[in-house]
Amino acid sequence: MLSDVFLLPQERGNPHTRVDARHPDDVAWSTGNHVRPIVHGAAYFAELHERITALGPGDLLLFADWRGDPDERLTDDPGSTLSATLSAAARRGVTVRGLLWRSHWRRFGFHSEKSRLLGIEVNEAGGQCLRDMRVAPGGSHHQKVVVLRHADDPTRDIAYVGGIDLCHSRRDTADHDGDPQPIAMPQVFGPRPAWHDVHAALTGPAVHDVETTFRERWEDSTPLTSNPGRFASSRLQGEDLDPRPLPAQAPPPPPVEGGHEAVQVLRTYPELIAKGFDFAPEGERSIARGNSKAVRSARRLVYLEDQYLWSEEVGRHFGGALREQPDLHLVAVIPIVPDMDGGLSLAAQLYGRRLAMDLLLDAAPDRVALFGLTSPTGYPVYVHSKVCIVDDVWASVGSDNFNRRSWTNDSELSLAIQDDRARGDDGAPRDAFARRLRRELVGEHVGLAADEVPDDPMEVWELMGRTADALDAWYGDGGPSRGRVHVPRPKAPLKGTAVRWRRRGRPALGAAGVPRPPGRLRRIGPPELGRWQELVAPRLYDLFDPNGTLGLTNGLEQD
Repeated sequence: MLSDVFLLPQERGNPHTRVDARHPDDVAWSTGNHVRPIVHGAAYFAELHERITALGPGDLLLFADWRGDPDERLTDDPGSTLSATLSAAARRGVTVRGLLWRSHWRRFGFHSEKSRLLGIEVNEAGGQCLRDMRVAPGGSHHQKVVVLRHADDPTRDIAYVGGIDLCHSRRDTADHDGDPQPIAMPQVFGPRPAWHDVHAALTGPAVHDVETTFRERWEDSTPLTSNPGRFASSRLQGEDLDPRPLPAQAPPPPPVEGGHEAVQVLRTYPELIAKGFDFAPEGERSIARGNSKAVRSARRLVYLEDQYLWSEEVGRHFGGALREQPDLHLVAVIPIVPDMDGGLSLAAQLYGRRLAMDLLLDAAPDRVALFGLTSPTGYPVYVHSKVCIVDDVWASVGSDNFNRRSWTNDSELSLAIQDDRARGDDGAPRDAFARRLRRELVGEHVGLAADEVPDDPMEVWELMGRTADALDAWYGDGGPSRGRVHVPRPKAPLKGTAVRWRRRGRPALGAAGVPRPPGRLRRIGPPELGRWQELVAPRLYDLFDPNGTLGLTNGLEQD
């Protein structure tokens, strides 16, 4: 039953939201939807450009993002930049509204100025794109969502939700050559960092629920910033801080013919200090709650892809499930190395990773496999996707990472998806979203077509392990084992990382004269921190992964 894995209305923990208002009293999800995975930013951006270009007068385009780079090209066409595409839509009479996080100071490496420039260009075209600083201390608006609604044909309505930001470095393909417009990253990722990411395209009644999430934040009475300095700076620059009214919300799109996906919209919102959101005055933790309920049903395989996999709370959350279910296995695909290599930031990130990994391995050393990805040219691939698949039945795709801040402190949006044909131990049909997504992801990682990837969880487990072991052997990495989990010995200059990259900015080299084995997987293990890192990391970690929760215990919010 869907109620076994989806949150009931009262379990959302936020009676103030209207996201479930149109559902029956005992239901907090929509049925009759179709959800399609989009793997990699190049495919997403190309589809988004095509869809936006087809919008006309009276149509609606809503977007919210962590970052928006006005000059990011959505296709190879120089005229397809994000700013040009959105501005052209606004000039055609499309109602364009956007919310971007007003990030921390740009001299700390953040992107507030990029968001301001995008807003200027969209506003001049007749749309409105605003910078939003309604965040908890140290927090961010991290949602990545686009909603397109059509005045004359609601069957064309679509929402995009996932991990892919509208900015540089995201437009990569399965070849992992990287985005031609890269962001600055540690040299170990090479001159054009490879980027792995996942989004979901949603059609059907649940589009209305995603739209409601945007509308709640847009229409909220809390000022976009309560910081006097930032408010004064915005006024001096003539920045728009007053959201214009949205047109009345249209009814939900009709059910999709042959659409079997039930979809629940899950969010994280912090409890703001100055003035809480009207729709979540005490915050919302439905992402953590929803994942917790789904994972309690796990029996055979939990498949994760994540940017971080940090924190003691996350380790206990999944470790508890492994302890309770002796046949349960867990696979996690994460970056081989963190995205920051400064002395302080690297230490904090490695510490957070170790907190989670140690608890997972302590819970089930023979039933946990941790992998990273290597590009065909030998550079590490930055894994930015945020995916959780439980027994090929329930899946979540969204903006939330498996760390404290995503479940408590930042603004996040995720889709929980389950095929309504799933039945108990029989699982879901082979064409169900969760199974299709897992096959597509694993297929890329092991070098097989999606249809060639086995369905049986233990066959998947063995396949991924064999692929990683063969590639590790080809690269010549070795080290002690801990059950089936390979724990390589880290080596300078990136001490504390998982695979031994021999020189910054240079790809790893394999066995000369021996063909490279198929696939991208490398085994990784808990990082080893140096003495100085051990000293400073616990004191810095809370800055990188703030815990803004009220009563979060072992990854679950307790009532």
